[in-house]
Amino acid sequence: MAQIGYTMMCEQTPARQLVEDVATAEETGFDYAVISDHYFPWLEEMGHSPYAWSVLGAAAQVTQNLPLMTYVTCPIMRYHPAVVAQKAATMAELSQGRFTLGLGSGENLNEHVIGRGWPSADTRHAMFAEALRIIRDLLGGGYVTRRGEFFDVDSAKLYDRPEAGVPLAIAASGPRSLSLATEYGDALVAVDPDADLVGGFARQGKPVYGQLPICFDPDRQAAVERAHRLWRWSVAGWKVMAELPGPVNFAAYADSVRPEDVAEKVPCGPDVEAVVKAVRAYTEAGFTHVALVQIGADHQDAFLDWSAKELLPALREGL
Repeated sequence: MAQIGYTMMCEQTPARQLVEDVATAEETGFDYAVISDHYFPWLEEMGHSPYAWSVLGAAAQVTQNLPLMTYVTCPIMRYHPAVVAQKAATMAELSQGRFTLGLGSGENLNEHVIGRGWPSADTRHAMFAEALRIIRDLLGGGYVTRRGEFFDVDSAKLYDRPEAGVPLAIAASGPRSLSLATEYGDALVAVDPDADLVGGFARQGKPVYGQLPICFDPDRQAAVERAHRLWRWSVAGWKVMAELPGPVNFAAYADSVRPEDVAEKVPCGPDVEAVVKAVRAYTEAGFTHVALVQIGADHQDAFLDWSAKELLPALREGL
C-alpha cells in the first residue's frame, strides 16, 4: 500500500506553526512528511516563506519516528551543492536517519534572488547534474576537490555525516531529468501521475514520490473559494511555473483562472472518496508515496482531525 505523507507548505504557513503541525501530523498517523523549500510564496495572498532548513531542524526534534524530506531543494544557485550536502548530512544526524534529500533543478521564483539571472533549461540540467555529483561525493565521505564548469569545490569534507549516507530523491518531469534521477536517485519525485515517466524508474524497485493538493472544508463552496484564492497559480503547469520570477507574475497569469478550473484539479470539500480517487491515480501510475497538501494555514487543525477520523482510514482501506 502507498505511504501517505503530510506536506509542511512553507509558502502559506508561519515557521512555528509548521513545526506544531508536523508534530500533530505524526500523532494523526501520517507515514512521512515533506517540506517545500522556497524563498517566495507563489502568491502574495499565501503570505509566508520561512527558511525550510531551520524548520526541518525543529521538526526533527518534535517528531519521534516520522521520516522527513525536502520537496524539493534546488542546489544550483541559491545554495552551493557543497552547502546542501552539509545541510542534508546534519539533518540526517539530527533525525537519526529519518531524512531524505529531495532535489530538483529549481524555479526562477526562488533562485533569481541572488542576482545571477535564470539560466535556460539546458543549462539548468547541466548545472543540476554537476551539483548531484558533488553532493553524492561529499555524502560518500572523504575530501572532495572539483573544478567544474559551474561549481568549484576546494578540499571539502563533511565531518558530521551518517555512515549509512543520505537517500537522494530526484525530481523529474521529462527524459533529461529522468535520466539524472535514474543515475543518481535512490527515489524519484514527479509532479503528475504519469505512468510513462515513472515506468523506467519504478522498474528499479525504488520509491516514487508524488504530491496531491486538497482543500478540506465541511462547506465545499468555501473550500473551492479558498482553493481558488490560494492555489490558482498551480494551473499553469511546470513549464510556466519554473520560469515566472515573482508572486505578481503568477497572479497576472492566474487572473483568468476560474474557481471551477482549480476545483477540477484539486479535491475540495469533505468528500473522502474524491481524495481516495485522486490518490489512486498516483498509485496506479506506480507511485509508492503520495504527500497531501492541505490548502490554507488556518485550516490545518480541522484537516488533521478529519484525516485521523475519516481520510487516512479510507485511504488505507481503498488503495
